[in-house]
Amino acid sequence: MNNKGKTGVASKTPPITFCIFSFNRAQFLKNCVDSIQQAAPYADIWIFDDRSDDLETRTYLQEVTTVATVVQPALKGGKKHGGLYHNMQTAIEQLKEHPLVCFLQDDTQLVRPIDIEEVDSIEKVFEENASAGFMHPCYIKGIDLTKRPLVDDPGPTSSTFYRRSTNQSAGIHYSDLAITKPARLLQKGWRFQQSEPENDKQAKRLFGPMIYMYSPFAMWLPDVPTWRGKRKTLGLRLAEKKKRCGFYPFRVLSEQESIAFVSRAPKDLPVAESFLHCTSQIPSKPWSYNPLTKQRWFKLLNNAEVRLRRFIKA
Repeated sequence: MNNKGKTGVASKTPPITFCIFSFNRAQFLKNCVDSIQQAAPYADIWIFDDRSDDLETRTYLQEVTTVATVVQPALKGGKKHGGLYHNMQTAIEQLKEHPLVCFLQDDTQLVRPIDIEEVDSIEKVFEENASAGFMHPCYIKGIDLTKRPLVDDPGPTSSTFYRRSTNQSAGIHYSDLAITKPARLLQKGWRFQQSEPENDKQAKRLFGPMIYMYSPFAMWLPDVPTWRGKRKTLGLRLAEKKKRCGFYPFRVLSEQESIAFVSRAPKDLPVAESFLHCTSQIPSKPWSYNPLTKQRWFKLLNNAEVRLRRFIKA
């Protein structure tokens, strides 16, 4: 399915296009779309749905075609040829004429208003830095700072920085959530690999370090239940129950709050817990993005069940 959103009539290419990659999570997808309409109403929205089979999601996908373009992977021989990275490759090939695209997922959202002048400044950074492949649009996860310190090295502008490597497998040159120029990726022969670490290696080879924003505008929702059609282990189910995983969207900052955030003290790192607020008092801080984080016994139980399944399958 490839439904042209809005009126279906071709119009001037918007300054930025948001691509949302989604599967079977209508509530989260709607929140993401609504946040874009609230924070960047001038932008184009494309949803790359991995052939959801949940009734609620399929119903929403029909409704949202009035404001977004919905794309689904083709069926070949009765089998779906999709998956996150296949769909991301489809996105840059279909949107190669669009100046900027921002990759999001259904469990993320925009958290503050972004005016067109700010988008123009992002475009200018790419135009003035021909080796730039990706820019990170998200806040820093506070929980990451408990594992390793973040050292910010000077970026190409005073409003950007590079994140110094602390031997992590991804996030220095590439992230699945990123702003990029599709034509630039294609000109370099970019092909999405099947993991963030592999794409980080490719980005290092083709482009160099990813640009981080001191004033980002998007974020992952915390304590989201795992999904994507996987059969959950007992350990994972228990971990999600203990952490009270659920739907905890962010309140979008007001215009005044956004201005105050952008004009705050230079190099005041954009740690999510310092600036963002969920609409519910749950979850507790620092926010978690993996139910098994700091859940040692549940993690061991999960890993044991995963190994057992592999053994039985073999």
